[in-house]
Amino acid sequence: MRNFTEQSITDAALARITPECDPRLREVMTVFIRHLHDFVRETRITQEEWLKGIQFLTECGKFCDDKRQEFILLSDTLGVSMLVDAIANPGGPGITESTVLGPFFRENPPVVPNGGDLAPGVAGRRVDVDCRVTSDDGTPIAGAQIDCWQSSPEGFYDSQIGDGEAHNLRGRLTSDKDGRFWFHTTLPAAYPIPDDGPVGALLRAMGRHPMRPGHLHFWVQAPGHREVITHLFVKGDAYLESDVVFGVKDSLVVDFGPQTGPQHTMRYEFRLKKAA
Repeated sequence: MRNFTEQSITDAALARITPECDPRLREVMTVFIRHLHDFVRETRITQEEWLKGIQFLTECGKFCDDKRQEFILLSDTLGVSMLVDAIANPGGPGITESTVLGPFFRENPPVVPNGGDLAPGVAGRRVDVDCRVTSDDGTPIAGAQIDCWQSSPEGFYDSQIGDGEAHNLRGRLTSDKDGRFWFHTTLPAAYPIPDDGPVGALLRAMGRHPMRPGHLHFWVQAPGHREVITHLFVKGDAYLESDVVFGVKDSLVVDFGPQTGPQHTMRYEFRLKKAA
């Protein structure tokens, strides 16, 4: 078949997916091609604009390395990451809600004993974190693995400081026989996502800011339960209503205490859904 028109080219592109194609890939690519073609037709995109789009994606690729993932930032800032998360993690009554992993998770963080310091040598408002991990019926879970990471008071993660190799402001803890884990740290600050690349330029072009409200990241895993990847946000933060990655949920906004003054204890109970 030749001489494709504005309308006929979509069916032609779909017809080229062979019967040997993996069924799920066929399903995904069929919907993707249809929507992409409809997008081009609806917007009447010009050749110059399409080229700019390709150049934008090329620049995103150039900004990616082992410490930075510009495509994750793009997915996050367009709300796609939270949409995928909502589909994957419908939650349930009383279950701790999930949110995005984010681009600053690192494998094999340092092991921190209960009562240890997540931010040794980091100046800032000190906070005691005292949490429990329970099953959906309230039963404490012993031996749960908890990865936690956060920004510095200046709004940087350890991978953004110095040569980016040192691990700080993060750690791996284990819940005790009562499901409890606890540590000391500094108050996490609001911070901008890396906005010196193409995603930052796109945000500015849309009139959007790059800021995230202050939060602690948690990845909680326990045998026989569904894991949860989530944040706990600082109550009163100025960016709770306009988080650039759309990650805030009311149940995850927690009292970290005043921004200045005596040390405060933040408490939270993580409830995990039993695995099917």
